[in-house]
Amino acid sequence: MEKMIHSPAEIASRYVEAGCKKASLPVRQLLLLGILAGAFIAFASQGSNMAIHTIESVGLAKALAGAIFSTGLMMVVITGAELFTGNMLIIVSCMEGRSRWPQMLKNWLFVYIGNLVGSLIVVMLILLSGQLNSSGGLLGGFTIKTAVNKVNLSFVNAFSMGVLCNWLVCMAVWMAQAAKDMAGKLLAIFFPIWLFITSGFEHSIANMYYIPAGILAKANPTWVEAAASMGVTAEKLQALTWQSFLVKNLIPVTLGNMLGGGIFVGLIFWRAFLYKKKATECDQDQCAIKGVNTNPRSTF
Repeated sequence: MEKMIHSPAEIASRYVEAGCKKASLPVRQLLLLGILAGAFIAFASQGSNMAIHTIESVGLAKALAGAIFSTGLMMVVITGAELFTGNMLIIVSCMEGRSRWPQMLKNWLFVYIGNLVGSLIVVMLILLSGQLNSSGGLLGGFTIKTAVNKVNLSFVNAFSMGVLCNWLVCMAVWMAQAAKDMAGKLLAIFFPIWLFITSGFEHSIANMYYIPAGILAKANPTWVEAAASMGVTAEKLQALTWQSFLVKNLIPVTLGNMLGGGIFVGLIFWRAFLYKKKATECDQDQCAIKGVNTNPRSTF
């Protein structure tokens, strides 16, 4: 009977080849697929804000947001779009020697740029659509409040929550490799993403929507007034700038995302399933040369 899913060791082997394909994509394709992925994550961010902007219970709001946000990564994985945070797993292919480190860095750079462009396209369209006027401008106020909270994190807070976030995001991507059908992939993605959003962790690409949308929303007095009614002070509002977006959030969160996905998922699973396999094969070859029996089932 055929197995319903790939084994953990098979997932690792499959990602060696998947990472190789990603690392060898041309720049034009990386940018286009990166733009799509950035837009998909921005759609998920926008939809999450719309769903929860009038919910007072923080825990309930985050749980609902997580359920909606998972749609973003589902669209990325199923369509083959390129997402910077998930592509931390290319490190597995590099460790196996199937991809070169400069190829991986090229992928990360152009996918990151594409993700930013895609996110900003959705930001502009949402602003032009007038959607932030929802609930008498409360959605605009909530968008500002969300951005303000993110740029007021300390470096350590932002970095740590970036690590935790992409640990879970890359677990979702990794687990999706186990599934042999679309339903299995969607389920594998849903629960880790639901968990990361409910926990309030920081995702660099999602923040490319959340914070620019908040910065641009500051130009609307109605939305600023709504944000003030939610506890956003004039001082905190003034601190919401493009510089604070970059320095106070995007840089530390991106670094944390890289560590969380690349080390705690990619490198650890490579060490657990692929490096050990190499070492075992090497030991068996050495034993064969010395005439030692390496078959534990044989007694002769």
